[in-house]
Amino acid sequence: MSTLVISNIKATGETASRAVSGVAAAWVNFNGTGTAAIRDSMNVASLTDVGTGDYKVTFSNAFANSNYISVPASGRDATTDTGNVCTISYTTTTTDISTFQYGANTRQDVSLVGLANHGDLA
Repeated sequence: MSTLVISNIKATGETASRAVSGVAAAWVNFNGTGTAAIRDSMNVASLTDVGTGDYKVTFSNAFANSNYISVPASGRDATTDTGNVCTISYTTTTTDISTFQYGANTRQDVSLVGLANHGDLA
């Protein structure tokens, strides 16, 4: 059996390559409380705190179209019961995330938020 060792991968037609260790086309882990801040990311240019429980992630390299899959996640704060649900909307250059209080329709800032996007880059 042969072993293929590579450090970056780029699909046919894509202008940007991605690290093999991060197969997703873009991902981010950030703190959404206080001043929202990125802990770690790949293919993410910026994070904007839009308001309580609302965040905008902007990509360094755009997706080919808006038909990619976006997988949000958040931690749940046991003391305040916040952050159990995330919803998203997206374009080729951004993903919007909203975090809510568990069991309610009240937006709430969350300390642990993550996002992984899978799809073709432009």
